[in-house]
Amino acid sequence: MQPLLHGVEAIFIPIKDPQLSAKWYEEKLGFKLLYIEEDAAVMKMAEQSVTVVCLVKTEYHRPIHFPDNHFGVGKYFNFLSSAIEDTYQSLVGQQVNVNPMGGEGQTRFFTFYDLDGNPLGVCQS
Repeated sequence: MQPLLHGVEAIFIPIKDPQLSAKWYEEKLGFKLLYIEEDAAVMKMAEQSVTVVCLVKTEYHRPIHFPDNHFGVGKYFNFLSSAIEDTYQSLVGQQVNVNPMGGEGQTRFFTFYDLDGNPLGVCQS
């Protein structure tokens, strides 16, 4: 049977202010702003990426919270990095709140937090 789905078009992240968050994602992560309006900013991670990141203004913002579990997961998705050590050091150097690196060998990962306290993951690709 063929899979019904073949990718992810967009990731939606709750934020407080589209202008401030778009600037943070641009400066800290290198995302490119596609368009912005009062209630959202739509950004592209990389030129070749088909997935966009939608920063959506929420009325009563609370950071994304993954329910407690025994698997050790605290975020909903991981971004990919082909140079995870460089990515980690870049975020630390920019004073981004970053958790310690986990894993070993080709399976390396870490969590960092955006301007609004949303946990975002990075995994070695």
